[in-house]
Amino acid sequence: MTTARTRPPAPTLQNLSPLQQVRAGRMTRRLAQLFDGLTLYGVSMAMMFRSGLGLNPWDVFHGGVARHLPLSMGTIVVLTAVLVLALWIPLRQAPGLGTVANAVWLGVALDLALWVLPQADALAVQVPLLLGGIVLNGLAGALYIGSQLGPGPRDGLMTGIARKTGGSLRVIRTGIEVVVVALGWVLGGTVGIGTILYALAIGPLVQRFMPFCIVVVDPPAPRRGQAPRAVDASRSRALGDPVEHVDDVRGDLEGSRRRG
Repeated sequence: MTTARTRPPAPTLQNLSPLQQVRAGRMTRRLAQLFDGLTLYGVSMAMMFRSGLGLNPWDVFHGGVARHLPLSMGTIVVLTAVLVLALWIPLRQAPGLGTVANAVWLGVALDLALWVLPQADALAVQVPLLLGGIVLNGLAGALYIGSQLGPGPRDGLMTGIARKTGGSLRVIRTGIEVVVVALGWVLGGTVGIGTILYALAIGPLVQRFMPFCIVVVDPPAPRRGQAPRAVDASRSRALGDPVEHVDDVRGDLEGSRRRG
């Protein structure tokens, strides 16, 4: 007689407040993964910049601003993050350790990668740079989200507005990104085939990588009369939305951690 093998439970993202994130254990592993993810994220951004074939929505804005200010791209990314974090105040969003690291280190990693990578001129180099940048961005996003140390400033703005207004996460994300792409394009930012490919591919990529990147941490103690909640990273999701990271992957997954 044979017995059926039971699958181990799918890894989950816990619903953690900033203080709970710090107390959840495995901090050395999580910090290392956080900074690995943010570093790779900066490299992926640089790859898309150097491809010249289009950027993700926020980088269209960053690139447009860079045409008018004598600042490095990384500095503009950091300053934009600080301004976005200021918008968290009326939303009563609490930044986590990962939020602060995202705001600062991402720009540093981007500048270092741009210093190393030359501008691509031949299509045979531009296309691999673009495609590699998109795939790497999906992995990097899954790594830093999976560290369970808090959202990035831009993601937190979206989920904060959604929680405050009760509006659709998908609609709010799309609205924010339409605004930043339009502003970036007016300022001279690069909109191209890469912008469209990124919007279509990044959600499925993050979903694919996420189960391998979530660090299992101690669940928070349930509030009185409540059971602890978590988000199953492997559950079925509607993908292909024209947004930066598909709300079901980086919106719902991250947003679930910031409530509480």
